[in-house]
Amino acid sequence: MSEIIGFELDDPRLTGVYVTGVEVGPGLRHASIMIAAQGGEREQNLAMKALDHARNYLRKELARRLNLRKVPELHFRLDTWVEAPQRVEVLLQRAKKTRGMDGN
Repeated sequence: MSEIIGFELDDPRLTGVYVTGVEVGPGLRHASIMIAAQGGEREQNLAMKALDHARNYLRKELARRLNLRKVPELHFRLDTWVEAPQRVEVLLQRAKKTRGMDGN
């Protein structure tokens, strides 16, 4: 999935998009693909729309490459944990500033 999305889909809305994980449900009926997308909310929404548009192509490619008879329905989800390190850094900087103001 990473290879197809990252290197084969020719859609400018998918620049800076990568797969961070995949969870396949029982019986291969559904697969949740966790996606990290650079940019703000607008760029992330555009990337998700591009992936929704490419959903059928992605399923066909998975079936062909993995030689599957049953291909799961694909569900794309933004991976919010990717942003967690950035949030932690901001919180640490705020804590340092607050501490400095208290004189400690």
